[in-house]
Amino acid sequence: MKKLLFITIGLVTTLSIAQTNENLELLYQWNEDSLVGSSAYNNTYNEVWGFVMNNKEFAVIGSTAGTHIFDVTDAENSKEVQFIAGEDFGPAIIHRDYHDRNGYLYAVSDEGNSSLQIIDLKQLPDTAIVVYDSNELIETSHNIFIDEAKNILYACNVRAPNLGWSSTSLALYDINEPSNPVHLIDYEVPGTGSGVHDMWVRNDTAILNNGYDGLFIVDFSDLNSPQLLGSLTEYPDKGYNHSGWPTLDLKTYVMADENWGYDMKVLDISNLSNIDVTTTFNPEIDANSIAHNQIINGNLLYVSSYHDGLQVYNISEPENPTKVASFSTYALDDHDSYRGAWGVYPLLPSGTILVSDMQYGLFVLKPSIDLDIHKEIKQTNMSIYPNPAQNELKIGVPNNEKLSSVSVYDSTGSLILKNTTTIANNTLDISPLKSGIYILKVQGLRTSYQEKLIVK
Repeated sequence: MKKLLFITIGLVTTLSIAQTNENLELLYQWNEDSLVGSSAYNNTYNEVWGFVMNNKEFAVIGSTAGTHIFDVTDAENSKEVQFIAGEDFGPAIIHRDYHDRNGYLYAVSDEGNSSLQIIDLKQLPDTAIVVYDSNELIETSHNIFIDEAKNILYACNVRAPNLGWSSTSLALYDINEPSNPVHLIDYEVPGTGSGVHDMWVRNDTAILNNGYDGLFIVDFSDLNSPQLLGSLTEYPDKGYNHSGWPTLDLKTYVMADENWGYDMKVLDISNLSNIDVTTTFNPEIDANSIAHNQIINGNLLYVSSYHDGLQVYNISEPENPTKVASFSTYALDDHDSYRGAWGVYPLLPSGTILVSDMQYGLFVLKPSIDLDIHKEIKQTNMSIYPNPAQNELKIGVPNNEKLSSVSVYDSTGSLILKNTTTIANNTLDISPLKSGIYILKVQGLRTSYQEKLIVK
């Protein structure tokens, strides 16, 4: 077992990219000139991940060289604090993948003479210690995911000596002892041939993306006899079923097929024995756009799209996804090969959004407006009247609290009106607003209020 620590802070170049963006602001961008691109796609960078440790927020991005960890707590002054070299590195490496659990980062690569690396994060930002680095269980794997309720690591497309150097579609490992993973089972969806490409897992239930075979949901509560709960093998605009993510209530699932110009699919998974396609939608950026990876947080779907950067949709109405934000990370206007935004991580508590671009590195973003205008606001000790309103609106403020801002958004989340100055008699002039439905957000020093506003 190797216990290695590498700390390398290289030459950093901030690129001047002609970005187009909507409702997202760039706080920080990083790439390093000394790193080489892959021989396959000339991509220097790949997956992105995020986590919180010691009350600080961190970003992880993979490169052909290894694993780069950034402190993004003060996002505008983000900095690389640790670098861990991969077991194999250089032009042969296209893809690394990450997941963290209980203060450890699990890292794999899909190419080369690689390994499973387990990195102790508990002393960040000062140090990160590799406590496990071996190819015994995993030499290469395309993607990993951790069932946090069970402390089981799922790895797909695994190649390892314990498999006789052949590959298995899916392998499960017990990580209750973080630096001592134990192989549990190998699994193949019966009757399929494409193999598991990616997955999402919670509490023994795994949603498996099986390439051209489609989507499969499997119950692994009995490791001796996993049970297929549901599947979707035929659906509109079917291609290579690449990746997806469910809503927190496990009623809706959004998936992407990794094919040029194919629609994304919104699924109703509330009945696993009858999975239904609610709708399909396309970012309509280019006929050859490819949605690559996605994560759902609340009502918002974050999609990293090859060539086209980050796209954000409000899916509070699953049958009608509404685009609310975007940010271009890729400088060129081509759509050949696989280039541009690889991954996104929008789950940090601060709301900071992490994006990795295959050629241009790490992007740290923040919304310039409240993208989730449909979320429930618990602080409801203010009031507005009349509603419906015309010309002016009264704001009821308890305890004479001073208002810091009043903002009005339309139904797409675009900011229409904002007042950050003193509002006389708590009365807002809404005469510039056309008739319609809006979202009003009132912010005080200690409370906030959000309500649907109807203008007559």
